Amino acid sequence: MLGRLSLSSLPLHNTIVVWTFVAVVLGGGALLGAVTYFRKWSYLWHEWFTSVDHKKLGVMYMVLGTVMLFRGFADAMMMRSQQAIAFGSNMGYLPPHHYDQIFTAHGAIMIFFVAMAYIVGLMNFVVPLQIGARDVAFPFLNNFSFWLTASGVVLFMTSLFVGDFSNAGWLGMPPVSELQQSPGPGVDYYIWGLQLSGLGTLLTGINFVVTIIKMRAPGMSLMKMPMFTWTSLCTSGLIVVSFPILTATLLLLSLDRYIGTHFFTIGLGGNLMMYVNLIWVWGHPEVYILILPMFGVYSEIVPTFSGKRLFGYSSMVYATASIMLLSYLVWLHHFFTMGSGADVNSFFALTTMMISIPTGVKIFNWLFTMYRGRVQLTVPMLWTMGFLFTFTIGGMTGVMLAVAPADFLLHNSLFLVAHFHNVIIGGVVFGVFAAINYWFPKAFGFRLDEFWGKLSFWFWQIGFWVAFGPLYVLGLMGVTRRLSHFTDPSLQIWFIIAAFGAFLILLGILAFVVQIYVSIRRRDELAVGNDPWGGRTLEWSTSSPPPPYNFAFIPRVHDRDAWTDMKKHGYQRPLEGFNDIHMPRNTGAGILLAALGTIFGFAMVWYIWWLAAVSFVALIACAIAHTFNYDRDTHLSAREVGRFEQHTGNWEPKAQGATA
Repeated sequence: MLGRLSLSSLPLHNTIVVWTFVAVVLGGGALLGAVTYFRKWSYLWHEWFTSVDHKKLGVMYMVLGTVMLFRGFADAMMMRSQQAIAFGSNMGYLPPHHYDQIFTAHGAIMIFFVAMAYIVGLMNFVVPLQIGARDVAFPFLNNFSFWLTASGVVLFMTSLFVGDFSNAGWLGMPPVSELQQSPGPGVDYYIWGLQLSGLGTLLTGINFVVTIIKMRAPGMSLMKMPMFTWTSLCTSGLIVVSFPILTATLLLLSLDRYIGTHFFTIGLGGNLMMYVNLIWVWGHPEVYILILPMFGVYSEIVPTFSGKRLFGYSSMVYATASIMLLSYLVWLHHFFTMGSGADVNSFFALTTMMISIPTGVKIFNWLFTMYRGRVQLTVPMLWTMGFLFTFTIGGMTGVMLAVAPADFLLHNSLFLVAHFHNVIIGGVVFGVFAAINYWFPKAFGFRLDEFWGKLSFWFWQIGFWVAFGPLYVLGLMGVTRRLSHFTDPSLQIWFIIAAFGAFLILLGILAFVVQIYVSIRRRDELAVGNDPWGGRTLEWSTSSPPPPYNFAFIPRVHDRDAWTDMKKHGYQRPLEGFNDIHMPRNTGAGILLAALGTIFGFAMVWYIWWLAAVSFVALIACAIAHTFNYDRDTHLSAREVGRFEQHTGNWEPKAQGATA
């Protein structure tokens, strides 16, 4: 009846997991109690959970990413503390099988549910505002995509308390992920969590390609789009092309595990190197899916706080497109040591070096934008300056690893771990915090506190180099990654330093939380007008926060710096002549479909075949039924639109069916 699910599936023997479960129950219970006490369930359901407003969905993605940042960073702290004490006869506090699950969960969570959630959240909030659209092309699909991502999160978090998680690394490499070596539910949790969230990401990519291509404001040609929109378009294109590869790869691995096929087994005609190729054909474009939107963020921040136009706009566009194309020609540098031969290795070494050229073009363009500008060292600009230093060093070490003979020595070492975090933290995480500080006043109407923002930046910047500088040294000494115990006591000092650096980063995360709290307490003091930073793109032409419909009048664009051009010519929003606006109605169908997907995934993990069949049929039936729901518009009258445009303050819908 329950497949392989039983009481023995609960990890009651693991003290760490038990106390984590107790903490989660207490914390979750307190949160649910607070929501119930303040009677916010109806508000959350009608205004947020069922919303199809791209701005609210963007905020929910950011909240989800922040929650998972705490989970992923907790795993990182456990790894670093384990490595700092586990020497000689002291085996540390994490058994090897538990340590393997932790580093697997850390990598998968940070990539799929932290970095991806953050960039999709930023794209959701910013892109429609930048292109002068009232919403994305497919609002319901946007809501469904978010809840699919959340369903993947649910499965990953469930694995912490029911069963166990994969120990095959964040890419699920065979033969470790095959059924013979991983007979438990861990790899299945990994597969179905990623299948659900990956489908949500794919739908998001399709949504934004259509939105950017078809819904730009009149006059906004491709070469007049803001750079963040350009990078979002290239990112969405990469998502559409690469994520089906991930889906197919995980499907083949599922077939190996469920019905005994041999796509990736060592014997019986299988080829595990085929899995490695397929996963990295998706995996390396994924790296640029993460970094390209952040390049767009920096391209918005640098001109704003330098008081100048972006230097070399056209070259930035061509560099972005070049990175998008070249990202498909470099995947094999992740496994130079597989024995492909000198010719293949040489080709991929050259393409890896080539992709650094357009990235270098971008860095020089940002520097030239700042040159002779009036640079303001605000919090977003500090994160940008930290990125320029940290990411550049990470890129240099990447070029080192592109040299195949050097990679033979450094492959699978801690040097590689340091390089990867150099570019992901220095490029993506720094970009996320820069973007949050930059667009927060547009989203909520008040700025974030500068003091705590700067404190968070310096803890992150210093903590990063203290944490990962020693890993470069250890990697050059030949120390391999994924080890939970060491016999050479001379290495311990480096791991202790790295653990201290992780503690400094923790302080940076906590400072960010305090920054949010203090800013909310001081929101009246930190309140801003409609144009808080003197921004240069269309999102600054709306109120802060924007109304549900974004623009009462769809703007006409004449220049690349659209809002700057409008201000220069004395543009003002009209206060009369409004037309009725039709906006999509909120719906709970996205939550229902994602919930059925979660049940289906859980049933597949535990071999509860009847539940899997029932939930799958229900999922298809509900999806078909939803397609017949044609009445999904809500009406905002011209009077209602005029009332909001003529008065500042919060949007308070008076018309029936309004969805603020």
